[in-house]
Amino acid sequence: MGESFGLHSFGNDLQLMDVIDVANVACGFHAGDPDAMSATIEAAAARGIKVGAHPGLPDLVGFGRREMKLTPPEAENMILYQVGALSAFLRAHGVELNHIKPHGSLYGMLARDAELMAAAAKVAMLYGVPFYGLAGTQHETVCQRMGIPFVGELYVDLNYGPRGELVIQRRPEPTRPEAAADRVRKFLSEGTVEAVDGTLLRFEADSICVHSDAPNSVEVAVAVRAALTTTFG
Repeated sequence: MGESFGLHSFGNDLQLMDVIDVANVACGFHAGDPDAMSATIEAAAARGIKVGAHPGLPDLVGFGRREMKLTPPEAENMILYQVGALSAFLRAHGVELNHIKPHGSLYGMLARDAELMAAAAKVAMLYGVPFYGLAGTQHETVCQRMGIPFVGELYVDLNYGPRGELVIQRRPEPTRPEAAADRVRKFLSEGTVEAVDGTLLRFEADSICVHSDAPNSVEVAVAVRAALTTTFG
């Protein structure tokens, strides 16, 4: 959330805040700006929604969905800079930083590269917060090695590759709400997700991610929430 920029509004933030428990707020590199960060945190705080930092690659034109070559120190400093900026607004609104969850291609890069992930994990360690990521990847492996709380995610509006990797799209496509709900129900009952080639992936997750920028993200989130309510009451 918080991915608006200047005069350009983006996403379905306020509608989604009636459905979600936790928000990942952009920190200004892939999207967002100081006003968007402040307004998003204020709205989340008013609704009791927890806020995590959503740092991305410095690529406004590509929305952080184009990979870059980074050294571990560059990755650490880039993430630290963004989390620090968001933390200032969190403090101004009396909100604690809940977690760190990288955005877009940065998320995928850290999932594959242990050295880059260790650099990101140092920032989570500095702030004493969990890292939200993809189970079975370097996200989880490095967090376990460094003693950082890890929260695995289930994605309902992105496809999975056969090795459990996410298929990142430059432009979001609508997800059928019922398909998202079916994925949640199957995961809760069987612990599996079907990859694009039919492979059944098995992993653990404690959080469900819905992207705010898809055209029908609110409908998807409502369907997911209903599936959870039906299961857990």
